[in-house]
Amino acid sequence: MSESIGVVVLAAGQGSRFRQVAGAEKDKLVADCTGRDGVVRSVIEHTLVNLPVALHERVLVTTADRPQVIRMAQAYGCEIVLIESTGMGDSIAAGVAACKQLDGWLMVLGDMPFIRPSSIEQVVAGIGDDSISVPVQGGKYGHPVGFGRDFAAGLMALSGDRGAKPLFAQGRVVEVAVDDPGVLWDVDVPEALTFRPA
Repeated sequence: MSESIGVVVLAAGQGSRFRQVAGAEKDKLVADCTGRDGVVRSVIEHTLVNLPVALHERVLVTTADRPQVIRMAQAYGCEIVLIESTGMGDSIAAGVAACKQLDGWLMVLGDMPFIRPSSIEQVVAGIGDDSISVPVQGGKYGHPVGFGRDFAAGLMALSGDRGAKPLFAQGRVVEVAVDDPGVLWDVDVPEALTFRPA
């Protein structure tokens, strides 16, 4: 689908599991992370670096108490949407509402720094008006997940902690096979900050 696809980067969650291990004041999104390329950047910067250049409609959803995340996202061309809630559903709804004129949306989790750009491009290619495009690694659904135009109302109706999984029953799911452990790798604990190929 070559129409306009927007990226919604979800970066409002508090990362409580990470804080339990690293310390209550430690935000995993700004933690130092050694990427696939061996370069040390913050988790959120690696996530933004991996976004394909062609996806220039970018929205990052976060909370007002994350100035470093906001500055980094602005440097990578993101429009910032601030929300009070840290719920996944609220974040998705706010992000899609900020660019609802588009033909589809790619939901990117801010704490997944190891996804190959080529995997993201493959997922985007699978988005159709009535379809959900999801990467599959080793038989498991991963991220990012792309939603076509027909899901706009459903995405904007999400709230609280409920993510978009219920929408999978309402459309065609395009499974995109990738060879990329990064699509399953989120940084929940400090040990996950360094990429170690399986």
